[in-house]
Amino acid sequence: MVLLSLIATHSDVDLETVARLSAGAPKVPSSLLENGPAVSGAVVLATCNRLEVYCEARSEADLEAARSAAIAEISRHSGLDEDLVSRSFTTNTGPDVAKHLFAVGAGLDSAVVGEREIAGQVRRALIDAQEQGTASGTLTRLFQTASRTAKDVGALTTLGQRGLSIVSVALELATDLSEDIDWRNKAVVVFGTGAYAGATMALLKERGCTDISVYSSSGRAESFTASRSGTALDANTLGAAVARADVVIGCSGTENQVSAEDIRRVRAASDRPLIIIDLALTHDFEPEVREIEGVDLITLESVRLAAPTEQAESLQQANRIVSDAAAAFSEAQLSRELDSAIVALRRHTLSVLDKELEKVRAQHGCTGAGEEVEFAMRRMVKALLHVPAVRARELAASGQQDDYIRGLEAIYGITVDKSAQKPLSTLAPSTSAVPEADEQDADRSQSA
Repeated sequence: MVLLSLIATHSDVDLETVARLSAGAPKVPSSLLENGPAVSGAVVLATCNRLEVYCEARSEADLEAARSAAIAEISRHSGLDEDLVSRSFTTNTGPDVAKHLFAVGAGLDSAVVGEREIAGQVRRALIDAQEQGTASGTLTRLFQTASRTAKDVGALTTLGQRGLSIVSVALELATDLSEDIDWRNKAVVVFGTGAYAGATMALLKERGCTDISVYSSSGRAESFTASRSGTALDANTLGAAVARADVVIGCSGTENQVSAEDIRRVRAASDRPLIIIDLALTHDFEPEVREIEGVDLITLESVRLAAPTEQAESLQQANRIVSDAAAAFSEAQLSRELDSAIVALRRHTLSVLDKELEKVRAQHGCTGAGEEVEFAMRRMVKALLHVPAVRARELAASGQQDDYIRGLEAIYGITVDKSAQKPLSTLAPSTSAVPEADEQDADRSQSA
């Protein structure tokens, strides 16, 4: 089994293209397994500035077919031309897959370096894939290890200790733009009721804001505010709330975009300045709202440009943790790949032994002497298998597992079933570590 990932992020692709690619992203894993025979597992990580598709191909020879299948499914669900989709993604294979995901989960590849929201999105991506039945064992271990690595970075470095996130940076920008910087005096309207909206509510309360209203096009505002306080809005009360608001924050990502004309209409009688913070992947507000007099618009791009640079020493330490974790994961994976080869060798050898013992029994019967011979021969087989098993681990660590498998096939005629992934602890200590096992809003589309 071979890992493959397709990466489209704010670093290489404009956010508008990322948003278009992400349309229908939750459906990609299931349809990919149904229509891509070269793929045995798939997980999608979609956030406000990235779309990443992680696949497990059945073999090295299937990598290109797996990539083509993923491109085709993303194209089908997003409605974008396959050529554009293909050009938008960077492809990672082998150890690069783990290293990139671990860096993402630790916040090292975020618009706000060190932010912690992305770690939750990585966990959620795996949970979604497991619920859909698309997460293979290897992908499950990959994402679980990414989550543990993110915790290690948070615990062992000062990276992210300031609690910076896309929301916190956006609120700081809004404070800088305000005539009155005291959030206790502000009226805020939040669009969305997902995890990202919940994080927004928490940060607003930390700043002393108590006048918070929430709107959800799916009708979830009532239940959302019941556990978080705030005022639930519906279609009848939304206009009045926006008319009196000082700040409006969009993090729902629904298709019902608020137009510049809508804002002009509801704000016609107000002479108060308005700050709109649009953090949704597909934009809750038309970009033209920034042209309205008295309205300031803060976007994800604004946040990216305003995000502070973390200390170089913390970044270096975090990168070392990520690199070490990725190397350990890759080594363990190579070792696991050889488990099936060791099983095959053991099965072959014991099969030969059993045939010889049957000959002994046929000639001499089940005598005490015969039993002693059997015990002695089995001890001999175990001794003979010890060195090949240890050598298998050594070759796996140096990336030469394919040489070992080819050697078994050439010398013994053993065909290795790579789907057999159970470690054979009776032959040699295994070095593979098995990790522990609303509307279109921030649950899936909002974080770095």
